[in-house]
Amino acid sequence: MPRIKHIAIRTPDPEKTAQFYINVFGLEEVGKAGSGLYLSDGYINLAILRSIDEGNEESVRDVAGYAGIDHLGFMVEDMDEIKEKLEAEGARAMNMRINVGGHAGDGRGYYEEKFRGPDEQVIDVSGSGWIGT
Repeated sequence: MPRIKHIAIRTPDPEKTAQFYINVFGLEEVGKAGSGLYLSDGYINLAILRSIDEGNEESVRDVAGYAGIDHLGFMVEDMDEIKEKLEAEGARAMNMRINVGGHAGDGRGYYEEKFRGPDEQVIDVSGSGWIGT
C-alpha cells in the first residue's frame, strides 16, 4: 500500500519556519536542497520550501480556486507541553477544540486543538490521533 512520506509547504523564510517545527515538535533537519530544508519525524518528511516569486506561472497558491494542503496535524504525547511550546514560539490558539464522535483513540473519534503557526499555517494537535490513525 502506498504511504504518505512527504509533505511540502512554502514560506518566504524557510529557515525561520523550519526552526519553529524543530523547536515545537522536535523534528530533525535531514537535509537541504535548492531553496528548501527537509525535516523529519522519522516517518514523514516535511519540506519547507522558499515561496515562489510573484509573476511565476507556477505561483498558484494564493489565487481564487487554489486547492492544496489546508493544515498539518501532529499527534503528540503531552498536549499541555506542546501547547506551551507552540505559544512560546509565537503560534496562536484558534480557540477551536474539536471532539468528533466515538471515543478518542478507538478509531471512531478524535479530539484536537487548532493553532496558527508560521505563515498562518493551521496546525492541529491531538494526543489521541484521528479517525484511521
